[in-house]
Amino acid sequence: MSKDLSKTSSYYYDLPSELIAQYPLEKRSESRLLVVDKTTGRIEHHIFQEIGNYLRAGDVLVVNTTRVIPARLFGKKDTGADVEIFLLNQQEDQVWECLVKPGRRLKPGAKVMISDALQAEVLSYGEEGSRIIKFHYQGDFFKILQNEGKVPLPPYITREATERDKLTYQTVYADNPGSVAAPTAGLHFTNQLLADLKQKGVIITEVDLNVGLGTFRPVKNDSIKDHNMHREYCIIRDSTAKTINQAKEEGRRIISVGTTSTRTLESFADHGIVSSGSHYTDIFIYPGGRNIQVIDGLITNFHLPESTLLMLVSAFAGYENIMKAYAAAIENKYRFFSYGDAMLII
Repeated sequence: MSKDLSKTSSYYYDLPSELIAQYPLEKRSESRLLVVDKTTGRIEHHIFQEIGNYLRAGDVLVVNTTRVIPARLFGKKDTGADVEIFLLNQQEDQVWECLVKPGRRLKPGAKVMISDALQAEVLSYGEEGSRIIKFHYQGDFFKILQNEGKVPLPPYITREATERDKLTYQTVYADNPGSVAAPTAGLHFTNQLLADLKQKGVIITEVDLNVGLGTFRPVKNDSIKDHNMHREYCIIRDSTAKTINQAKEEGRRIISVGTTSTRTLESFADHGIVSSGSHYTDIFIYPGGRNIQVIDGLITNFHLPESTLLMLVSAFAGYENIMKAYAAAIENKYRFFSYGDAMLII
């Protein structure tokens, strides 16, 4: 009996907890790589540093250059009460939408001392229990964050974040600060591997999507069509749009590094043509939904059961192919989620 792919439960799978990676590998590119042929369903097992064997001169590799910010801040109210502030979205200079704990202690007008270099003032209530907070500081906010903040590791990583995570939970090409989660497919690349791919003639181009907390949110509706997709800010520059459109015109392949790069490209696409610009996207890609217009291949990690990301890769590769690949990954003890192993769908 075939699955109803509009049902959230169709995207559930059993994952042994010991396969959820808690730490990154010492060497990024030595993670494993499961390769799926989306036409035949054939599966191969490799090491990520061998990915160049599947890429050719003229291919365009699209990476998300967003930088993860140390978004968790800890401070005290003037009463001495401990509070946590979690940065979500920058709204204007010095003003952010934030999550706060405990919420009852942080009403509009409340002030928080994070350090001598950084203080916070609650301006108003935001959506879904968030707060609009103004920060007071001198100098570069993101430099201050590097000293004062902690990396917001995903909820399935059960240990506390360390200083080392500020390096390892970041792609080597991370540039533009704004994400609270890493575009994890890119974590496997080293500078040397990227240089080798360029030497081979692979073209690397950039987009930006600020990854939000919604990326970890499971779909809670019985039907995926009832799910309200989270919004994330993304940018495509003129040079990127030109590179991609020229490649499409010449029949060369577009390989997206990660679901975030994919969502960015598809949110700017019209009849296969990519425009430049910036906007918030809430694009939701799932089997039976809108067609994927731009990409020919996808590098991705292994995603949570019943997540929008698993639905996206199922839409691209075919549901049966993905479920078969995930079963093979579990059987072969691949490492799952953010610090886990990778998959190439081509």
